[in-house]
Amino acid sequence: MKKLIYIANARMPTEKAHGIQITKMCEAFAIQGLEVELVLPWKFNKIKKSIFEYYDVKRNFKIKKIFSLDLVPLNIPRICFWIQSLTFSISVFFYLLFKKIDIIYSRDSFTLFLLSFFKKNLICEIHNFPKNFFLHKRVFKKTKAIIVITNGLKDSLIKKCIDENKILVAPDGVDLDKFDIDISKEEARKKLNLPLDKKIVMYIGLFDKWKGHNTLLQASKLFNEETILVMIGGTEEQVKKLKKEYPNVFFLGYLPYIDLPINQKAADVLVIPNSGKTAISKYYTSPLKLFSHMVSQRPIVASNLPSLREILNENNAILVEPDNPQTLVDGIELALKETNFADKILIQAYKDAQSYSWERRVKNILKFINNEKLV
Repeated sequence: MKKLIYIANARMPTEKAHGIQITKMCEAFAIQGLEVELVLPWKFNKIKKSIFEYYDVKRNFKIKKIFSLDLVPLNIPRICFWIQSLTFSISVFFYLLFKKIDIIYSRDSFTLFLLSFFKKNLICEIHNFPKNFFLHKRVFKKTKAIIVITNGLKDSLIKKCIDENKILVAPDGVDLDKFDIDISKEEARKKLNLPLDKKIVMYIGLFDKWKGHNTLLQASKLFNEETILVMIGGTEEQVKKLKKEYPNVFFLGYLPYIDLPINQKAADVLVIPNSGKTAISKYYTSPLKLFSHMVSQRPIVASNLPSLREILNENNAILVEPDNPQTLVDGIELALKETNFADKILIQAYKDAQSYSWERRVKNILKFINNEKLV
């Protein structure tokens, strides 16, 4: 059996999407018959559940936590980050020094940089164009394959003279079995204590500026009295502040990932209002929630951006001008009023989502790696 080590310099479990993506990838690699070990740093964590329980994944891979100097309590973010990254990378170096491993897979370029001096079987996955390209250039040169989530990322790497034959575009995925659930809108709303007699527009995700949640909040002021906005996500501080500014919006705060399949079923419309003002949003992102929403059988209204258009189009979503509250409202009203059209696009989105399972993503990656004669 071939052995794959997945290195993730991340606090896990975590509420953030990268934790879901990493664990689902490990699970999918193991389903394909690889012996998988997820190597993580030891870090302080308020979440006490195990990774398997928190993300509801199969216990078909091992988890190894190794030493790193976690100085988060000191509250000096930049210095603490570099110290933690350095100590983790050194620990990984010694942990893997004498191990025979077929594939070393990671999204952590700092660790891959160190490993590139003595390991040849490296696979790098990136989700954003790197700021420190000097460090990454060696990683990209020494890795056997580079996995990116959008064509926008691939194009940017090629412009930096990275060999395009080493690059595979593999959009993110979704667990089709867990998200394709049979629950009525009314049942889902009762679980969330949401009104049964209103049209619900729902946003699920972080409240980072480039996610466009502010545009959606501004748009909510233009909703008619029959339509309400429900926001799932955000930190306690963000939610507390926004509740004062938008008293008519239902802020539910962070809810566990395993509840997402039910939560999104409470919506009449799901919104992905990404901003067009940053490169990560415009060209590089492949949001996990996009694929989850496609399985929900609810109409999607999303920003018309190159990154999102790699998956969405006029046949499976309503695409609107980014950073414009009025056009966002127009798109939402179209989804609510033109029910035949809304049904048509949600059915197509559901069909299209079948191509984006985690298993298919991993199969494509392994096929690409095999062509590179790594395994």
